[in-house]
Amino acid sequence: MTHHRAIALLFAVHGVAAGSLYSSLPWLQGHFGLSAGTLGLVLLCQPIGAFVAMPTAARLAHRIGERRATGLLIALWVLLLPVPVLVPGQAWLYAAFAVFGMLAGMSDVVMNGQGVSIERRLGRSIISGLHGLWCTGSLIAGALGILAARLDVDPRLRLLVVAAALLPLAALGARGLPADAPRGLAQAGPPPRRFVLPGRAVLAIGAVGFCGTFVEGATGSWSGVYLTRVAHAGPALATAGFTLFNLAMALTRLSGDRAVRRFGAVAVVRVGASAAVAGGLLVVTAPDAWVCVLGLALIGAGIALNVPLVFSAASRVHASPGEGVAGVATLTYAASLVSPPIVGAIAGGLSYPAAFVLITAFAAAMLPLAGRLRPTPAAPAESAAQTPGDLVTR
Repeated sequence: MTHHRAIALLFAVHGVAAGSLYSSLPWLQGHFGLSAGTLGLVLLCQPIGAFVAMPTAARLAHRIGERRATGLLIALWVLLLPVPVLVPGQAWLYAAFAVFGMLAGMSDVVMNGQGVSIERRLGRSIISGLHGLWCTGSLIAGALGILAARLDVDPRLRLLVVAAALLPLAALGARGLPADAPRGLAQAGPPPRRFVLPGRAVLAIGAVGFCGTFVEGATGSWSGVYLTRVAHAGPALATAGFTLFNLAMALTRLSGDRAVRRFGAVAVVRVGASAAVAGGLLVVTAPDAWVCVLGLALIGAGIALNVPLVFSAASRVHASPGEGVAGVATLTYAASLVSPPIVGAIAGGLSYPAAFVLITAFAAAMLPLAGRLRPTPAAPAESAAQTPGDLVTR
């Protein structure tokens, strides 16, 4: 198995695991008798756990080796997949989702670190396609969850079967990754710090990722409610709007590497931001629900390449690529943590259209910030191997 196929398999496994758990949330809510507010607090534990644990991921990869850390963390995450639906009581859910988030976030960091390292070796952009496979895996898992619910398959059994199926795939993908040098990541430069806080260069790149993730998290969380409350859509159309938003992201990511190679990261992010702004304006001014759904799809397509390209850019500003990825990942998770409640507060205090005006403003902020993804001669890791897309600064 080639290194590219190995990391692609791991991204897909990661996406299937995430989608499998989220498709079980309605059962989880009914089984434990959770109110909407309590379920929200339970789900909040996952990004909090990720936010706390992700800064340590680069150090772990340095200590035990990048390939070993990637395989270990994804395997642990897959093994933990059935735990939230198997815990004996509601109080255990908070701890289960916090640990789940810690492993999800740390595996996300090392997995993306591997992705950008393999991208450099290949000399061409692949990170967008990898994130597209993650989205595809998540969508497939969600569809299988709906099918299982219609067939009345117990989610506890389903998640146990999914975990058992994913574990050998995760092991296969990990074995296909580039072999670790005897000293792990040390051969690429100094050891990562024990707890990585973003430096100035990473903060500049992370600002782009923060805006894109804010738009993604807020739109994904509130699109269904907006369609129902403002556009007066029925349940089926509201679900279709959320699905098309995610499908547009997946398709754009799967095809995005070609655009990055031809036009460069800066131009691609700016064009995407323009599409997202146009989509946000359509949502706010939509005369009917179908136009609103079109706007949501434009937002999804417009922000799809933001996070993959931010991770790729962050890997070039540190001697240790994983340290830059960890710093940016921390910022993007912070955006996913704060965006739904901020938008919810504005929707409740002002109006739902006002909330989507804020989302559109974050999309517009990506236009001037996109220039921070342009490679600079001073970037310490840049001399290793730039991708053709990195060299285009339009």
